[in-house]
Amino acid sequence: KVVIVDEFTGRLMSGRRWSEGLHQAVEAKEGVAIQKENQTLASITFQNYFRMYEKLSGMTGTADTEAFEFQSIYGLETVVVPTHRPMIRKDEHDQVFRTMQERDQAVINEIRACHERGQPVLVGTTSIESNEKLSAELKAAGLPHNVLNAKQHEREAEVIAQAGMTGGITIATNMAGRGTDIVLGGSIQKEIDAIQHDEALSDSEKAARLAALKADWQVRHDAVLAAGGLHIIGTERHESRRVDNQLRGRSGRQGDPGSSRFFLSLEDPLLRIFASDRVAAIMNRLKMPEGEAIEHPWVTRAIENAQRKVEQRNFDIRKQLLEYDDVSNDQRKVIYEQRNDLLASADIGDTIRAMRYDVLNDIIDQHIVPGSMDEQWDVPGLEKTLAAQSSFDLPLTQWLDEDKTLNEEGLRRKIMDAADAAYQEKEAQVGVEGLRQFERAVMLQSIDSHWREHLSALDHLRQGIHLRGYAQKQPKQEYKREAFELFSGMLAAIKAEVTQITMTVQIRAPEDVQVELLEEPTNVQFQHAGYDEAQDFAEAETIKAATPADAYPKVGRNDPCPCGSGKKYKHCHGKLD
Repeated sequence: KVVIVDEFTGRLMSGRRWSEGLHQAVEAKEGVAIQKENQTLASITFQNYFRMYEKLSGMTGTADTEAFEFQSIYGLETVVVPTHRPMIRKDEHDQVFRTMQERDQAVINEIRACHERGQPVLVGTTSIESNEKLSAELKAAGLPHNVLNAKQHEREAEVIAQAGMTGGITIATNMAGRGTDIVLGGSIQKEIDAIQHDEALSDSEKAARLAALKADWQVRHDAVLAAGGLHIIGTERHESRRVDNQLRGRSGRQGDPGSSRFFLSLEDPLLRIFASDRVAAIMNRLKMPEGEAIEHPWVTRAIENAQRKVEQRNFDIRKQLLEYDDVSNDQRKVIYEQRNDLLASADIGDTIRAMRYDVLNDIIDQHIVPGSMDEQWDVPGLEKTLAAQSSFDLPLTQWLDEDKTLNEEGLRRKIMDAADAAYQEKEAQVGVEGLRQFERAVMLQSIDSHWREHLSALDHLRQGIHLRGYAQKQPKQEYKREAFELFSGMLAAIKAEVTQITMTVQIRAPEDVQVELLEEPTNVQFQHAGYDEAQDFAEAETIKAATPADAYPKVGRNDPCPCGSGKKYKHCHGKLD
């Protein structure tokens, strides 16, 4: 099957599928079984999901850059907590090169220099493609390294734990290894656990081995500290400063020494869009030779400003999406509250009755306009509609002929009373408890199916609503108006469907059903219109002639013949016995 891989993290996104036929197109291209389009059963944005909590708070090492969004969306202040131990990591200024080739060569030179002095290196890439490309270049340069992407997903914790080994080189996607402390000198927890659980060793032998293991680790740890701690290399700036800070945050934890530097090129997507022309002009003016990098606080600040622009744009997109979702969020609350009440309530008879009255009043209003003259009433049409939607025939014309004083209000009351009487008759037949269970099941099914269709309709509406701007209309206001109309229509459709099903359902005693089942013919053969009996007989004779009777196991004379002709055995191959 086709599984989506996150281009930034390398994680497999199992269960996720592209929409609008894209996933099916890829499945067809790859020659695998084409599966159905997913239907949305329920949807909610992360923002509205988090808002459902009465209390909301969080802790992360990279919240400061998103403080404005937390304040505007959730009304939460962001407070920076000082580190437990002083942070002594050295964050170098970015180095910008003309081309990716020059950038990659500078990265390899930096990795080689760190490897030779025994300093561990963690290289962060923005995609799996650049991850594997850099790995191939390091292999060609003869530098041993570990690669961490989707293919080594199971080994992630192990690879990250050993990334602090003396002279170790680890290439990872930007998101890898979050929440794991990279121990300088490598982690020995696995070896410690193995010694402690080895039953063949005595306590004194365990203590001696643990002491030797820790002494060996201390030597490696001191060597890495002397080399400058873990060095972080970023091969490209991410769109978000937060992700860059997460990569830098792998180093210099718990007061350990460390350093970080980003190597960029003017061909990187971020620089190509925002800063390429200005930086290229500076390079040309300074007549910088090939392979020479530009490094200055101004350049680093310019790149951070470019990232701020992208972050602001992404925030605006999320904010606009949230404003649209706020419309469906109000509707979602109404539907879910209705469902919860339905599940919690033991008796929904009053709800069903209120729905029935609303639907009947709407039907009556369609044929008898309130306040109209008697001559304007469409009584025959009302009789037909009531018979179709409620399955009971009411002699409305006869009532009006017999009682000349019967006005609109009186007629409504008689129709409601007749509907109540018909429903009470069903209740008496099946029992109160049985009918209540049936009502709940019908209503739940109706709400769920109509809500699914409504979500699909809202999705289609949202996709094309921006075109209203060409008609000098506010797309957001138009969306709110039309979404409300769709929601009102959905509620009316639920009422109509539930009323029709509960009014037209036929109550039958179990004995009647059993009698019908017994009366059903059992020896029946079904044939489609194009069935040729003569041809079928000829084929059966051919099969019979070609296959000797003793080729089949012992079969009863009245059983179907095992040759597949569809005839009884005694009329087919059984004739030969």
